[in-house]
Amino acid sequence: MTQGSIAGNIIKFAIPLLAGNLFQQLYNMVDTWVIGQTGENGAYAAVGSVGPIINILVGFFLGLSSGAGVVISQYFGAKDDEKVHDAVHTSMMMTLIFAALFTVVGILMTPFMLDIMLHSEGEASDTVYYYGKEYLTIYFAGVSGLMVYNMGSGILRAVGDSARPFYFLVLSALMNIVLDLLFVFGLDIGVKGVALATIISQFVSAVLVTIVLLRSKTAVKLTPTDLKIDFKMLGKIVKVGIPAALQMALTAFSNVFVQSYIAGVNGDKTFCLGGWTTYSKIDQFIFLPVQSLSLSATTFVGQNLGSGNVKRAKKGTYISYFMATACTVVLIAVIMIFAPFLASLFNKDENVVHYATVLLHYITPFYVFCCVNQVFSASMRGAGNSRAPMIIMLCSFVAFRQVYLYVMSNYISNDMIPIALGYPAGWFICAVSTLLYYRFFFDFEKSKLV
Repeated sequence: MTQGSIAGNIIKFAIPLLAGNLFQQLYNMVDTWVIGQTGENGAYAAVGSVGPIINILVGFFLGLSSGAGVVISQYFGAKDDEKVHDAVHTSMMMTLIFAALFTVVGILMTPFMLDIMLHSEGEASDTVYYYGKEYLTIYFAGVSGLMVYNMGSGILRAVGDSARPFYFLVLSALMNIVLDLLFVFGLDIGVKGVALATIISQFVSAVLVTIVLLRSKTAVKLTPTDLKIDFKMLGKIVKVGIPAALQMALTAFSNVFVQSYIAGVNGDKTFCLGGWTTYSKIDQFIFLPVQSLSLSATTFVGQNLGSGNVKRAKKGTYISYFMATACTVVLIAVIMIFAPFLASLFNKDENVVHYATVLLHYITPFYVFCCVNQVFSASMRGAGNSRAPMIIMLCSFVAFRQVYLYVMSNYISNDMIPIALGYPAGWFICAVSTLLYYRFFFDFEKSKLV
């Protein structure tokens, strides 16, 4: 990342990430699609809408692990192998501790979070609650596989290896598809089956990435006897990771409330939630290029600041932004044209397709704002400053969005589209705030860690 073509390095690093993120989305997406083919709209809405509940804990951990990636990438750029070694072992030990904790917390919080998300009464909400609880209980029981894989792959990406994590993700995603089909259509165990398929596949990817770290010949080699918490190193990881962790967890918690507003809009609850589920699955595809280029920007900035090349780090940020915007504009055009067809791939029910298509047509054009807040925030995190992006995103995605939803639903309109537009409104506020902060207040030199 510190030498050669900037655009070439970013593209080379981002392509495996893009493909990896695509297969990462296939876990829940295939689960949702398989259940959608059974005709059980309650189960479909449940499996497709529990993402925000999962992301409260998983998002917190991913934010924390991003701190580990930034620290490792900067020490790797500075060629300090001893510090890389300490950061790797501290990160993995931290992962094992959180895996045990999140398994228990996830199972215990599931009923409470489903109650919040499905506050409206009725048979439709009862059905979604039942299936949602069934899926989440199994998912959180096996969440340690996901956590170990993500930390291990984050360590490899921090030193420039985005290819092998991708290969392992492809394998586990394909395994998930096969197991989904076997458990649902072969053994007829429905929601339990797709949940079991997910956690089994995630454990396979965790084992594979761990083997790579154990056999590595570089500074990221994992030595079981060296697994311990270096508290000085942990402090650096937490400094970067905690703001990102809080941002992701609180945004996910806020999204639980967003879905509670969706569940309470005027219209049939099951079809509204089904349409929202379909929209959210397609939404994840639109985000893929932005997410991949943002992760590339984080590693690029971290390594170049570690080597002392501030000018190259800044230039890489702008190149990542322009590439993310170009990709997003193309995807927006495709989604706008083929929205009904894409929605029908997930669920054939004409009412679900109708709601999903309307949501896609209204919301999709606003994804250009996400390119700003994602890439520039990622660049600041790569420099070691994750506090400012956290504050900006929490104000935009949590505080502003909740105020918007409350006012809209209670005083203006409780229909689907006015409620759903709370998302792009938050993106716009975040994009303007992020750009202003980056342009006038952010300093690469003062933010770097090494």
